Amino acid sequence: MKLSVVVSTLNDREQLLPCLDALDAHVPAETEVVVVNGPSSDGTTGAVMDRDDVDVLVEISERNPNVSRNAGIGAASGDVVAFLGDEYVVEPAWYEAISVAVASGADIVTGPVVGGLPETPGPDVDPTESKTVAGRAITPFDGNNVAFDRSVLEELDGFDEYLCAGGARDCAHRVAGMGFDVTWSAEMAARCEVETDGGRPDTDWGDTYRSLAYRLAKNYGLRPSIVGRTAGSAVRDGYRSARAVASGEGTPTGWFGNGTTVFTSAVGGLKDGVRARFDDRSDRRNPNGLSTRHDRAVQVYDRRDE
Repeated sequence: MKLSVVVSTLNDREQLLPCLDALDAHVPAETEVVVVNGPSSDGTTGAVMDRDDVDVLVEISERNPNVSRNAGIGAASGDVVAFLGDEYVVEPAWYEAISVAVASGADIVTGPVVGGLPETPGPDVDPTESKTVAGRAITPFDGNNVAFDRSVLEELDGFDEYLCAGGARDCAHRVAGMGFDVTWSAEMAARCEVETDGGRPDTDWGDTYRSLAYRLAKNYGLRPSIVGRTAGSAVRDGYRSARAVASGEGTPTGWFGNGTTVFTSAVGGLKDGVRARFDDRSDRRNPNGLSTRHDRAVQVYDRRDE
């Protein structure tokens, strides 16, 4: 197995360095490390350039994690490509867990992420249970700790760059639709070592509901169950927000404004999802994928040629 590890980062130099240190300590020297940075303004570029354990540094100009992942795929040369969030450090058995799963024929392997925040606001990913959407069994995974066989990524055409949030969740739906399997390995663990105060950043309701509606409409069409699932999620979130207002943690004006944002974003996402489903009628359902453009990288520093 030749493994490439893609680490996406954005203004997180202090978290990125321990992440790279752990990779250096726990994976074989022949493992390829690709850092996709940008657009950072905290000195990340210089810090990465000073290291000799990063094979490729790709600078991009967009703040979209799925653009970053696709740029990493384009730069990686391994037959297995792993994606790791920059705030996570891998455990000593991480590489071996991937190797064993791949040797057993796994299409995709994922493991636990401890600490930090999930990639998408909402319930934490439960890897032991699949969920069913429109009759399709979906095995979720966190995009901060997952590895793909290269051929699977090529079939999927990478990640959908329309999405600013929920790219891994959309990928899980498409993985199931194309018949690929997701293998869970408890030994493939990554943990966040940065201490937090237990709080969470404010949810961007626009991105969250545009993403939810888009990926459901794109993958399943505008059927009643999909509209109902989107509306049901909005009602549950609205109820929780209303309770926050009642307890004094929110304001009626804020609640109403969030509700308006949720509605308009969901409608826009449904409309764009239907259009995307029409644009790519293949099983991969990815009209904004890896093959659609070649201008993601602003600058590439490649040490493999040295």
